[in-house]
Amino acid sequence: MTLTYNNILVAVDGSKEAEWAFKKAIEISKRNQAQLSLVHVIDTRSFAAIDAYDGTMAERAEKYAKELLERYKLKAEQSGVKKVTSIVEYGSPKVTIAKDVSKNIKADLIICGATGLNAVERLLIGSVSEHITRSAPCDVLVVRTQKEDE
Repeated sequence: MTLTYNNILVAVDGSKEAEWAFKKAIEISKRNQAQLSLVHVIDTRSFAAIDAYDGTMAERAEKYAKELLERYKLKAEQSGVKKVTSIVEYGSPKVTIAKDVSKNIKADLIICGATGLNAVERLLIGSVSEHITRSAPCDVLVVRTQKEDE
């Protein structure tokens, strides 16, 4: 039995882990001739308090997200991925990616980077990749960076 993926969702945030996940997503998308959806979730919880004092925080976050996704989309297309879309969402990344975005695009594979949180942060808030793995409706591939890149 050969399993192929048709709709691959990769979460990108500009981190080294996300870069590795993106590279892996390109290869899997090409091998499967799959649609590749790039998603960046603007974590509104992280700047809600700051934005009350400085109304440009949300604007800057959205500009960063669009530029980041445009760069990734261009790289994917130049690498030979035929169908690439990009999605900017707002909210909690771990909930939005696993529940909303993956269902909206009918993802059959989510690829994300292993997070670099320390043990205390993981204990208190849990990692995004861990939450996606537990609650996604499809397969999840968590990509680790190579040791020499950390």
